[in-house]
Amino acid sequence: MKLSAPRLDEARWIDLPSNRDPRGVLTSIESDHDTPFPIKRIFYMHHVAADRGGHAHMDTDQVVTAVAGSFDMELTDGKSSVTFRLDDPARGVYVPRMLFIKIFGMHVETVCLVLASTHYDMSRSLRSHEAYLEALGLEPI
Repeated sequence: MKLSAPRLDEARWIDLPSNRDPRGVLTSIESDHDTPFPIKRIFYMHHVAADRGGHAHMDTDQVVTAVAGSFDMELTDGKSSVTFRLDDPARGVYVPRMLFIKIFGMHVETVCLVLASTHYDMSRSLRSHEAYLEALGLEPI
């Protein structure tokens, strides 16, 4: 599989369509309409006791949001990095494939929702920062 070059500049905030009325707020997300890709998988993390991430997906794009609580997410392309503070369930971050992701600062009440462009296959991810840099032909910092 030919790996695409990481594009840190493509990571961006995405406003998720939300409707507010006296009962509260309803946020709905439609595949290919509200996300820059068709959604193939949805998962969420909760009751998290340790940092998450620590990998890069070779062919999976994602939108990540905090549906409850807050956390920080660092993305890197092996040369530069950017950190997002996720704390609004009506906003998510688009994470293009081949960016290395670290999620930290979650509390036990935090819920992180992830929308993914592919079905899960562990063999299509780089599971350490060293393996990521090696796949990109970069030297460790």
